[in-house]
Amino acid sequence: MILVVDDDKNIRLSLKLVLERNGYEVTLAENPKEAIQMIRTVPAVELVLMDMNYSLSTDGEEGLTLLRQIKVFRPEMPCILMTAWGTIDLAVQGMRAGAFDFITKPWDNGVLLDRIETALKLSSMPKLQAKGNSDKTSTPRNAKSEKGRYGIIGNSPYLMNVLDTVARVAPTNAPVLITGESGTGKELIAEAIHKQSRRASGPFVKVNLGGISTSLFESEMFGHKKGSFTDATADRIGRFELANGGTIFLDEIGELSLASQVKLLRVLQDQTYEVLGDSHTRTADVRVICATNADLRAMVEEHTFREDLFYRINLINLHLSPLRERRDDIPLLVEHFLREACASNGIMSTTVSAEAIAYLQTLPFTGNIRELKNLVERALLMKNPEKNILDVEDFQTLAASSVNRGEKGNLISDFNAGTEGVSLSSLERSAIAACIAKHNGNLSLVAKELGISRGALYRKIEKHGL
Repeated sequence: MILVVDDDKNIRLSLKLVLERNGYEVTLAENPKEAIQMIRTVPAVELVLMDMNYSLSTDGEEGLTLLRQIKVFRPEMPCILMTAWGTIDLAVQGMRAGAFDFITKPWDNGVLLDRIETALKLSSMPKLQAKGNSDKTSTPRNAKSEKGRYGIIGNSPYLMNVLDTVARVAPTNAPVLITGESGTGKELIAEAIHKQSRRASGPFVKVNLGGISTSLFESEMFGHKKGSFTDATADRIGRFELANGGTIFLDEIGELSLASQVKLLRVLQDQTYEVLGDSHTRTADVRVICATNADLRAMVEEHTFREDLFYRINLINLHLSPLRERRDDIPLLVEHFLREACASNGIMSTTVSAEAIAYLQTLPFTGNIRELKNLVERALLMKNPEKNILDVEDFQTLAASSVNRGEKGNLISDFNAGTEGVSLSSLERSAIAACIAKHNGNLSLVAKELGISRGALYRKIEKHGL
């Protein structure tokens, strides 16, 4: 049963009609007093859809007070707030107070029903922690499968808990935020969610937001019509249109400028957008999964990331721990990468000694799984062709060279010989390539060493074809 709380009779009846037509049982309350009475006496109520103001006052305090009271009597009860765009800050206060979600007035019936379905499904899932992950000590499952669950390799308890959560949230339409260091497999988790969802037959569109400038954001994401701006020589289909009916994966969302964040929030909130040069409003039928290696909560505090956008994308948070915190996964990962590298390079089947595995489990792997894969492939390619086993020595030299390959400021010395007459662009390309190799593809460390943002680094990588 859904409890609708609003002081406007027309809104109450309109919501009742929509919800009942879609198979929900509905009860109504005109004010907070009636609502609390129903919460206390009607156990069948599973969700509350509530307005934020019930008198001439528009500060939302009545709604916030009602929300806090509901959480006292029914802490597990999902509450969806109804607010206007002009009071979006009020919705953010409600999310802080424990609201499940918020919609804006006037609402779209399809969006409303989708949010209600998601809220009811997630609230019925036992012990699902929507803002984090579960206990790290569960028993591994499917530990020995060659491809792992959803094609993800590993059997550590932490990874198994993450995959358990994937299985729970995938069938819903809930937005998911995947956090973790670079190289931990955030894209693989996003793909796993898509493949297990009801949208699996639809497209899975990946967008690296760090590589999109503010000036091109609308064109890239929503598309444009020919002639809509100076360089628009042809129509362009935006990423949201490409992902229609499927999932859009927004990687490096922490790199998005504040101006672009506003535009993204609007489409995530209303599920509508407009193509540049076209006044026709289009519907975005997509499931949104975001990823970042940044601390978005800290960015919210620093006012570099919008709090309302943070709550919109962070309904479910999956955090991927670094490889150094799940070393039990290293043996299976090494075996997998070695098998793939042998097959792709036409090298005879090769194994890794137990001593070498033990050595690899002692390394810090700041580049995480990506760095491990790179190390295994290099060791395989550089070994004695007559050997069919990799020993500690095969990895030690490579690992040491990776760590000790010059201090900061020495990158130029790696390629400065004979640069007379070489263009500045070539030097820049060489410097970036050397830094990427030094850090085993960890772009966060590369950007930090070069003293530029990740967004600028992505643009330079694309510019130089790296």
